[in-house]
Amino acid sequence: MTATCTVCELHAESTFTIEGMDCREEVAMLERRFKHLPGLEDFSADVMARRLHVKYDAAKLSASAIADAVADAGMRAWLEHEEPIDIGDAAARRRRGLIWTSGLAFAAGLLLDALGLAPWAARALFGAAIAAGGALTVRKGWTAVRVGSLDINVLMIVAAAGAIVLGQWSEAAAVIFLFAVAQTLEARTLERARGAIRALMDLTPTSALVRDEGGERQLDVETIQPGTLIVVRPGEKIPLDGEVMTGESAVNQAPVTGESLPADKRRGDEVFAGTINGRGALEVRVTRARRDTTLARIIHLVERAQAQRAPAQTSVERFARIYTPAVIALAAAVAVVPPLATGASWPIWIYRALVLLVVSCPCALVISTPVSIVAALAGAARKGVLIKGGVHVERTSGVRCIAFDKTGTLTRGTPEVVDVISLNGVAPRAILALAAAVEQRSEHPIAQAIVQYAVSSGVHADPGANVQALAGRGAEGHVGGARIVLGNHRLFEERHLCSPAIHPYLDEISANGCTAVLVANGREAVGIIAVADRPRAAARDAIDMLRRQGIESLVMLTGDSHATAQAIAREVGVDEFQAELLPEDKVTAIEGLRRRFGSVAMVGDGVNDAPALAAADVGIAMGAAGSDAALETADIALMADELSRIPYAFRLSRATVRNIRMNLAISVVMKAAFVVAAVAGVATLWMAVVADTGASIIVIANALRLLRAD
Repeated sequence: MTATCTVCELHAESTFTIEGMDCREEVAMLERRFKHLPGLEDFSADVMARRLHVKYDAAKLSASAIADAVADAGMRAWLEHEEPIDIGDAAARRRRGLIWTSGLAFAAGLLLDALGLAPWAARALFGAAIAAGGALTVRKGWTAVRVGSLDINVLMIVAAAGAIVLGQWSEAAAVIFLFAVAQTLEARTLERARGAIRALMDLTPTSALVRDEGGERQLDVETIQPGTLIVVRPGEKIPLDGEVMTGESAVNQAPVTGESLPADKRRGDEVFAGTINGRGALEVRVTRARRDTTLARIIHLVERAQAQRAPAQTSVERFARIYTPAVIALAAAVAVVPPLATGASWPIWIYRALVLLVVSCPCALVISTPVSIVAALAGAARKGVLIKGGVHVERTSGVRCIAFDKTGTLTRGTPEVVDVISLNGVAPRAILALAAAVEQRSEHPIAQAIVQYAVSSGVHADPGANVQALAGRGAEGHVGGARIVLGNHRLFEERHLCSPAIHPYLDEISANGCTAVLVANGREAVGIIAVADRPRAAARDAIDMLRRQGIESLVMLTGDSHATAQAIAREVGVDEFQAELLPEDKVTAIEGLRRRFGSVAMVGDGVNDAPALAAADVGIAMGAAGSDAALETADIALMADELSRIPYAFRLSRATVRNIRMNLAISVVMKAAFVVAAVAGVATLWMAVVADTGASIIVIANALRLLRAD
């Protein structure tokens, strides 16, 4: 990627995958090493994703030089789009062998020491444990020293060396062995958190059965282009986004949309990569290449969201920059001041200072926030809820008012006939037949609702003749030689087809939130068809769940009439509503709600409600699975049209914030306790090792609970 830059000769940006970047300490090492790189403009590191984004002058610096600089800091780097460097199993086996050797030698040394046998042999075994367990630590520590960094590896080496000088060989061996074990456990636990995102990538098959003039054959999905016809057998995963050409089947869309029930698919319906076909075979015309599928976009957006630091994470990292130097300074003071000031024993206070050094690494503190955010993002994505970053997770937890669009959000978004009212003794079926005949070929949503209702009611109607649409009023045509007029109250008043007897019916229909379609045969009004956009079945339950979760106000915003809005608001149970709003009026309404309640979320379709979604503190788009605009504009995108996902998103955000606070409390309390214990002489070196790396494992394991949050 290159672009014009007024400062550089050739501006470039590259993203690297980094092996070995597991903590903020490694990032600090990279910062020190990169200071000396000519042409480097800026870089940002994502520890959880092990990703490094670098901006540089390509005329002065190359990607290979950046990779070499990363190698100088003790890590390995390769460009994100390249194949990963093959590490092989040999290194892993060697690490395991060293840890086992260290552990067995340490255990044997403790046994001899406890029995009081051959002190020289016990010391030799402790030395072997230190040498085997410290092999990797020494290498990493030396790398840190070369770039001018005091990371946890350097501190452990200093602590072990100090213990040996003081004659505490068993303590030195315990420090090195426990540190090696704890680092391995921490890496495995952290890798599980990273794997939560990568698991999404495994949802799609790597090949697809293509059908063309040459027959059927399996091809790699990377080579398949839009327009290709693929065959999906019963029970198979759908490999690419597409449109069903032939066949019918129920498709389990839970991997992408989180929907609990399979969706029936037939000709013309859209299907998504990663979803699971049911019992019927489908022929699908591919509409998107693999890199552009809905699932690929979801994965890309989730990965991008990982790199966005939440406010809590930024604050913690600022604190960590102060904390580590402060504890090291305190350790130096503990080692020197008491012996000089009071004549206390040098070995005792040096030992206590070594314990302080061991607990000074802030890894658990720094990682407590990002690991919780990543687990929440991955867990939400699995349930069809795409959250765009940690900042939105935190903001959602603080929302006190939620504004809903009506049409397509709280309601189904498609009108349907709810009643047929007879006038002047004409049967409802006859009224429906006349209306359906006139509306037979119309594409207007109300016309289609009338025709569909007639079909479902078993009413047959042949298309009318000389049908004309009356813009903004209705339609007219001939049915069986008679002139039939359909339309709103305004049209009937203009044609002098309305009478005072009709008005009570119209008032009642309007009060119930319905639209009245009047039907006339010749010069006589014969019936009224009531049409309404009905609330979703889950609307009231979702509103009640949000209210139980502590949302102070639930508001409906709509462009519909006051009477229609009032009826829907009463039916779904919102606290208040605002009607007859234009898009810009909804923005004004959001600003008013923010002044009254503070943080406000807006729920809409992500396209028509884009201004209001952008104006809210948190914008939530529903049914975003097939919509590029919704995926890009909203802070939270619900892949399916399921209102129940909204309470889930709020539960998850609050659970995540609680988890972050719990992790921070665990880290701070454990660190503070061991600082006090170290100064008081209660803690030992091996206890400090367990406390330091144990805290990291605890906060990671605690965060992983968010993957299973409901």
